[in-house]
Amino acid sequence: MKRWRGIQNVLFEPEPQYGQTNKELIWKKNKSTLWYYPSSNKKYRIPLFLIYSLMNESYILDLAPGLSMIEAFTKEGYDVYLLDFGKPGYEDNDITLDDYILTYIEKGVQRALLHAKSNEISIVGYCLGGTLATIYTALAKEPIRNLILFAPPINFSDSPWMPQWFDQLKNNKINVDDLLGEYGVIPAKIVGWGMRLATSPFTYSSYLSLVQRADHPDSVRKWRLFNRWVNGHIPFSGATLKKLINDIIRDNKLINNELIINQQPVLLSNINANLLLISTSGDQLVPENLSLPLIKKVSSPDKLYKRVKGGHVTLAMTGEIPEFLQEWLSKRSEEI
Repeated sequence: MKRWRGIQNVLFEPEPQYGQTNKELIWKKNKSTLWYYPSSNKKYRIPLFLIYSLMNESYILDLAPGLSMIEAFTKEGYDVYLLDFGKPGYEDNDITLDDYILTYIEKGVQRALLHAKSNEISIVGYCLGGTLATIYTALAKEPIRNLILFAPPINFSDSPWMPQWFDQLKNNKINVDDLLGEYGVIPAKIVGWGMRLATSPFTYSSYLSLVQRADHPDSVRKWRLFNRWVNGHIPFSGATLKKLINDIIRDNKLINNELIINQQPVLLSNINANLLLISTSGDQLVPENLSLPLIKKVSSPDKLYKRVKGGHVTLAMTGEIPEFLQEWLSKRSEEI
């Protein structure tokens, strides 16, 4: 009976609140917003600049008190900046991958450096945000001290997603431009369908988890927060998606130093920042073979790869900074 009441709560209670860490709006460009999360006990001079994916909302990094990566960083003494790309509208149909890198990320980093009055910054990228962070860092003229990447899809020599579809894509039997048709902006529902196809049956395992733990109120609260986020896909620029699929997934240009952004080659060997690359053992969306080859491509003299327990967003929801991460970052962030 208690378990049934837990399921009823999911169905009928108001949605839980998310994104409650104190923040200030610093800069806005079109739909994108640069948020500043000040630390109440600042210990480190070099701030963090967070970049998340384009497919879901960035509040997974600030899900709720006690379940927030951003909150955890600020408690440890870091000032945090988050670039929230927002939700593209039809009028944004011509936004390209090049625009995201140079018009949004680059300009956002410049604003963060200016606001923080800092001469260096740490870039933190999660999932596709890690891919964007990698591309940006390879091109950046801004002073990047540290690059921290959580499960970035970088290498597509093979793929865990729908292998038959992937093989046909690689062999040019699927034309993405034709498949996406004249979509300027891919509707959120279609983005969601695509993600469910790529991640099934894992998409439905969370519902089994709910049934098993529905008699634990805290577990139900966490499930509701996560389920709202995971199903809250957002529209995607068609021009950006085509370049991601054609250049980065099909032709594997990023890991092979063949990607071009605004007529500039993206050379991973240009990355000299201290690098921490992180994968999780249970990540079905971005397993380590999609990320690990990056470690050998960069020129960073100080680089480390860590594989830890958990799933794709586990580290975003623990509510604390893992010991290995805090030890690594604190030594490279200049204590005040």
